[in-house]
Amino acid sequence: MKRRTFITLLGDAAAWPLAARAQQTVIPVVGFLRTTLPDARLAAAFRDGLNEVGYLEGQNVAIEYRWAENQLDRLATLAGDLVRRQVAAIFAAGNSAASAAAASTTTIPIVAAVGDDPVSRGLVKSINRPEANVTGVSFFSGAELQAKRVQLLRMLLPQAKIIALLADPNNPNTADHAREARKALHADGIQLRVLGASSETDIETAFATLGREQIGALLIAGDAFFTSHHRLIVALAERQRILALYNIREFAAAGGLMSYGASQTEAYRRAALYVGKVLKGAKISDLPIMLPTKYDLVINLKAAKCAGPHSAPRSARTCRRGDRVRRRDFITLLSGAAAWPLAAWAQQPTNFTAVDPICHAGGVRADAHDLFRAPNGRSPAG
Repeated sequence: MKRRTFITLLGDAAAWPLAARAQQTVIPVVGFLRTTLPDARLAAAFRDGLNEVGYLEGQNVAIEYRWAENQLDRLATLAGDLVRRQVAAIFAAGNSAASAAAASTTTIPIVAAVGDDPVSRGLVKSINRPEANVTGVSFFSGAELQAKRVQLLRMLLPQAKIIALLADPNNPNTADHAREARKALHADGIQLRVLGASSETDIETAFATLGREQIGALLIAGDAFFTSHHRLIVALAERQRILALYNIREFAAAGGLMSYGASQTEAYRRAALYVGKVLKGAKISDLPIMLPTKYDLVINLKAAKCAGPHSAPRSARTCRRGDRVRRRDFITLLSGAAAWPLAAWAQQPTNFTAVDPICHAGGVRADAHDLFRAPNGRSPAG
């Protein structure tokens, strides 16, 4: 073999590993940005959505998780970090996370899951045809569902003459929350007391006002600030013996009696479908904002089991006005959950979930009655 030919052969052999490595598929990286502490349930729902469109984490897609741990001032830094990593797309969960992501980049596609109207939030110019680089899923779980939450409270406390609404005055949707709640209460001659809160001190002051004015029923307006302080709100509601109805699952999981709103897991799954489409080349302008199709009624079992006359929890035992949660009404409320009419866009059945630190239950009718079933297997008379 000639010397020149041998040298050429060696040179080609040395280049083979480099060529093979260059031919390997580059795995896209998706940024995952959320306001709260890590939530395995929601992260799993997001991955399930990606799986549906052919993307498996660790195989053909990587996910960079960024959790602000309820510190809203960290969101800008976390979003900027994802932008510097040049991720292929960003999933932003929550109003504040979506705003932070949108402020950090105008080029990287953003799929957001937000609880309010994304148009009023300034994230998009149109629901049907988003412009710029933002689209996603909107829970619309705030004002539009206040009438249903009012109905729930009325079933639990039928003698209530005043219902309070805790709302953030800095939220652009607060006026809508109050208007819808007031409209639902007007027909029955019930007053609405709106309490504003935009700091921890404001929250504590609001609950002190509830106790002083002997108001025993409370609605919580959807807001990222309240979500980040959900443990404080639940603790104060229990301390003041106030029956509060919340907008998302986190409150019920933290000890609140119940929450009712658009399904977060479904929203995360559907948002991931959009992320998958973006990774395959879809344009943001061709992906209209999706509206909710499923709604969750979440009952905390530990609180619900004690909601009867024998051993009601502090948050449901009696309110300052002497009202009592009626056991039979509560059973009726749970049993009828699947039949309630829902939002104007989609009359889909409600998904009932029961939660507490020990037991997780599914289904509506059987499990609802089981919450109050006596040891001998009989349902109490009420």
